[in-house]
Amino acid sequence: MSGIELLVLGMALAMDAFAVTISDTFAYRGQARWRMWMAPVAFAVFQALMPVAGYWLGDLFAEAVETYEGIVSFIILGFIGGSMIREGVKALRGGEADEAGASTAAAPDAVHVLTVGTVVMQAIATSIDAFAVGVSLRAANADIFASALAIGATTFACCAVALLVGRRFGEVLGDRAQVLGGVVLVAIGLKALLGL
Repeated sequence: MSGIELLVLGMALAMDAFAVTISDTFAYRGQARWRMWMAPVAFAVFQALMPVAGYWLGDLFAEAVETYEGIVSFIILGFIGGSMIREGVKALRGGEADEAGASTAAAPDAVHVLTVGTVVMQAIATSIDAFAVGVSLRAANADIFASALAIGATTFACCAVALLVGRRFGEVLGDRAQVLGGVVLVAIGLKALLGL
């Protein structure tokens, strides 16, 4: 494959990771920088490793991955997104109650922590389709290591941009950003489930 083809492939695979990174910046405002940079690193690593796994293990698992990838992605992203929506709505209701002078909910600016477990689950959910790409790369007799490196580097770059974009929009949207971030994750999960 040419460098341009690998760049386009990497960008196509990175789009879900890009959207999830923006969603994370909405939902997890006020985090230490290293916590926020976990997402681009994890997404890049998983997007690079999954094609290698598909390349070498595709004959054994390709059918199962293709059959269940949408369901697995939907369950993971739907659960995380649903939790984000619930917490965001709770924060918004807490803000409304504060204005009325009688809040019993969490403070609207309460900091939710982005954990390693959450990022790993997101990275798995957004990189399952890269496994199938690895099977295709094997059929095309492509250099899997150069391909994996290009896919990982492209994903990292896209997610780094997403951090900057998401941070700006997250500041503007306030507590609504967490709800929007959750909706984005659920939408990505539905897209995977429906095979769109």
